[in-house]
Amino acid sequence: MRSNSSHFSDLLSPTLLNRRRALLGTLGLLALPVATHVSAAPPAKPKQQRPDVWPHASQVPGGVARLSLGPSAKRPAAFSGDVPLLVLGDAIEWTALVGIPLAATPGDATIFVRPESGAEKQIAYTVEPKQYREQRLTVPPRTVDLSPEDEARYERERAHLATVMATFTDLRPDASLQMRVPVPGRRSSSFGLRRVFNGQSRNPHSGMDIAAGTGTPVLAPLPGRVIDTGDYFFNGGTVWLDHGGGLLTMYCHLSRVDVKVGDVLKTGEQLAAVGATGRVTGPHLHWSVMLNRAMVDPALFIAA
Repeated sequence: MRSNSSHFSDLLSPTLLNRRRALLGTLGLLALPVATHVSAAPPAKPKQQRPDVWPHASQVPGGVARLSLGPSAKRPAAFSGDVPLLVLGDAIEWTALVGIPLAATPGDATIFVRPESGAEKQIAYTVEPKQYREQRLTVPPRTVDLSPEDEARYERERAHLATVMATFTDLRPDASLQMRVPVPGRRSSSFGLRRVFNGQSRNPHSGMDIAAGTGTPVLAPLPGRVIDTGDYFFNGGTVWLDHGGGLLTMYCHLSRVDVKVGDVLKTGEQLAAVGATGRVTGPHLHWSVMLNRAMVDPALFIAA
């Protein structure tokens, strides 16, 4: 069964889309790319990829950069602009994980490191270009050009989700970031697809769609705390999990939600059931991974 989801970032009229982009820049729903050129040192080259390290490094829009921060007695604080970054490691070597927004411009970028003692420093890296495939879809016109009532609802939901996406809590000391796939099934739509609805370009697909029948259990891919549940205009039944360090996951189009805000889940515990709620053409799970407020490719967190 082919299923295509229509998320709040995908199906907007040109006028609303321009206004939304401006609002996102103001509120920081998705981390904006840092494209500051630095002259102090050349951008760091990515290390050779280890197959047993998650998330895998992929320094492209929608990918993850793994940047060495060197040794330090205590975990340093690192930032992309003013957004805190997830930092893993130990006193021998710390590593900053940087979610790169799909809207990032290829080229040099920087993060800022603030050690417990000493001066702030910059670390440069390079965002490489990547061309994602295009997907053309024909959908009912009302799902592309929103009515005033639907637009007002979207605006209310957008403001609420801004606070959800800004969640940043301490990372578990024993954190392993290899995720299990939350539901079995065929990947029906991959991350980053450039979508054209009824001939009109929309934002790229910000998650992974997995085809599964209504009622299929959705399981937590990592230990996490439920930070939001709801029924949203584009996303339908939705659950957000916080895994610490600015790493969040989102599950959409659910037929049933089995958890409430504040619940703490272990890997493999059920949180919901697959459905076809919101703007969809068939039952499936839309799964998003957010790192430092940037949607990144879930495939980087799972075994092939």
